[in-house]
Amino acid sequence: MSVEVERKFVCDADIQKRLEGVGAVCIGHCEFQDRYYDSADFHLTLRNVWLRCRQGSWELKYPTVTELEDSGEVSLCSRYVEMTNLPQIQLKVREIMSESVNEQEGKEGGCASNTHPVHGDTTSTGATESSPADHAWLAELKLVCFANYITVRRSFGFKEEGVRVDLDQADFGYCVGEIEVIVPEGEDTQPALKKIRNTAQKLGLSGDQRVQGKMDVYLQTYCPEHYTKLLNAHIL
Repeated sequence: MSVEVERKFVCDADIQKRLEGVGAVCIGHCEFQDRYYDSADFHLTLRNVWLRCRQGSWELKYPTVTELEDSGEVSLCSRYVEMTNLPQIQLKVREIMSESVNEQEGKEGGCASNTHPVHGDTTSTGATESSPADHAWLAELKLVCFANYITVRRSFGFKEEGVRVDLDQADFGYCVGEIEVIVPEGEDTQPALKKIRNTAQKLGLSGDQRVQGKMDVYLQTYCPEHYTKLLNAHIL
């Protein structure tokens, strides 16, 4: 497993020109569809855990210990463990769901709606279609799709720095940039944070406020109840 260290930034009309000006090289252009899953009571996302299927490949992201400790502070960078092995993902999701359900036992209060409004078509064919095995474990854990959108991405790399910059345009109209460094799990993330800070300075990025990601804007627009719960829990 690895840790994704990332800083989001607002894209402007000159960002690609500035990237090329500081030595960044375009390393790819792609389009992909993301589907995110959670229970009706948001057992995963209220713990800052994100289960995603991208073009048929599963990924689970959850915060590092450092990220959890910093959750009460405004931070420009996020640090998430990335898990891509499906059996490990299923085991981890079951563990998290069990812990969350146990915590809620005996507590009173309203529950979230059993239906999540989802932007876009949730049924498709080809690489993005889930297999029967996918449906089985999702149904077992009562996980449903709460977000579904397509992103067009242009990626840039820096040969000597190990830094990647992605420029994302979502199909619901939001554009955001991401400076990313991948670190093996267990290693110090401070060098990655320094690389990101240096790259941001080269690109002339300023400001000390967190920039909204695609999920923030998606939920705010299409799932306001879910968005409000995550805001109140200091997840977003």
